[in-house]
Amino acid sequence: MSVRAHPAFFAIFLLILAPIAAAVLVSVLLLFGVGPLVVFAPGRAIKSLFEAAGFHVANRVAVVGTVACYWALIAGAGLVWERRR
Repeated sequence: MSVRAHPAFFAIFLLILAPIAAAVLVSVLLLFGVGPLVVFAPGRAIKSLFEAAGFHVANRVAVVGTVACYWALIAGAGLVWERRR
C-alpha cells in the first residue's frame, strides 16, 4: 500500500509550522549564547544589500530577513523530505 502525500499538509507546514520554527530557532540560538552578530548575519547581509542599493532601512529588516532565511532553509528541508517520501 502506497502512502500518498497530501498537499494541504505541506501547505500547513510551509505557512504555519516553518515560520514558527524559524522564530523559535532564532530565540533558541540567542538563548544558548550564540552571538547576535552570528545569528542575524543573513539579515544583516540583506540589509547591507538594500543599503548598497541606496535605501536606508531599519534594523527590523535585518530581523525579518534573518527569520525569512531560516524559514527558507526549513522549507527547503521539508521539500526535500517530501520529495524523498
